[in-house]
Amino acid sequence: MQDPRMEDELVIASSPTDDGISCWDLHTGAEHLRYKLCSSPPHGLASVAGRFLASSQLRNPKSSASGTILYWSWNKPQPEVKSFPAEAIKPLVSNSQGTYLAGGGVSGDIYFWEVATGKLLKKWHAHYRAITCLVFNDDQSLLISGAEDGCVRVWSLFLIFDEVRRAEAKHLFEYSFNEHSLRVTDVKTGYGGCNAIIVSASEDRTCKVWSLSRGNLLKNIVFPSIIDAISLDPGEHVFYAGGRDGKIYIAGLSAPGASNSSYGNHIIGSMSEHSKAITCLASSADGFLLVSGSEDGMIRVWDTRTRNITRIFRHTKGPINNVLVIRQLQNTSPRTSNHTLASPLRRHGAPLPSPLEKFVNSADENAYVKVFINPHTTSNQHLDSSYITVQTMENQIKELQQQGSSAAAEVDVERLKSEQQRSLQMIQQWKTMYDNLHQFCVDELLDPSHPGISSGQPM
Repeated sequence: MQDPRMEDELVIASSPTDDGISCWDLHTGAEHLRYKLCSSPPHGLASVAGRFLASSQLRNPKSSASGTILYWSWNKPQPEVKSFPAEAIKPLVSNSQGTYLAGGGVSGDIYFWEVATGKLLKKWHAHYRAITCLVFNDDQSLLISGAEDGCVRVWSLFLIFDEVRRAEAKHLFEYSFNEHSLRVTDVKTGYGGCNAIIVSASEDRTCKVWSLSRGNLLKNIVFPSIIDAISLDPGEHVFYAGGRDGKIYIAGLSAPGASNSSYGNHIIGSMSEHSKAITCLASSADGFLLVSGSEDGMIRVWDTRTRNITRIFRHTKGPINNVLVIRQLQNTSPRTSNHTLASPLRRHGAPLPSPLEKFVNSADENAYVKVFINPHTTSNQHLDSSYITVQTMENQIKELQQQGSSAAAEVDVERLKSEQQRSLQMIQQWKTMYDNLHQFCVDELLDPSHPGISSGQPM
């Protein structure tokens, strides 16, 4: 019986061969509805804040204009919304709030849509060749892309949407990491906002660890096989790398350069059970379970503490190329039976948003587009109001101001109070850091064992 304190998590898997999308409960193994008509590329499956599924589709890989993007609600097996972007989209990713979708084109362009309206807010040329993977950092202010040109680039959304700074900048990216010699296959980021690390994998058989704060390479790890998928442990002590030889390698992030493993430096072990190449990896929220998908059509769940398999799922006949682990919303999805989970969409019938636009609106069609890039915050409540756009909210404020009501003033006051509170919190954090640093320096200087003091030599 499942521990009632355990959060409900779903395993969602897709295939490139039109075998649809499968869905299981991670902890009980119960199978949910299977979703049809999906042939997604690697990194082309996304959960939009747990409200619905989105996937890019490549019906004809040889044609750059044959792609679509499909939406599925939780309670219907067929896709309900179909979009036709200007070109075929490979990777597709949503920010954690589900307000934006970013897609990487085969031309090397990045597309940035607003989910609620389907508006294409921005499009920019990011790489010389097709984009292979996209990921937001944990505070949602950065978008990291990898491509067939072997390059990993970091994009500040503040710069992308600031027309003045954008016109003055020499280039749009914050960093461009060019050390991979072949196609980038996967990218993951750690915690810490702009001070996090990035781990990238490539067909050159290396995984590289980058520093976002310094913009440099921290580690270069060579593997016995090409790595197509990586998953970063929540504690960031290790990361898992899925190889084309069917092995999952465990690489230490804080381990010394030398290793007792026969695989090479920084590789501290492996797990092997798949008969074919491992194509995708995902971790549970607590990091104790690792989910791997393979070309053999099997999905295995590993206990990272014992390195043993705890559960096996099978996805129809085709290979697996995408696997997600997502949380169910606790307050809106009670368990209705031993094998059924009533999702919020199933209960409330929330409509799916409009199709995504093909082109950016012209100036006369859209006087201005303002995007609110908000640092990630966690909430126990699921708000349908997350579909309200910033432009809609500001229009409402203007209407209230024109009516001369006090409501608009109250909105402005609340906004100022919120900004003041954030500023005070930041000041307090800096003060605490300063006090800690000052105390550390004092302790070091007064420590009798300090070499400069014990020898009587000046510091």
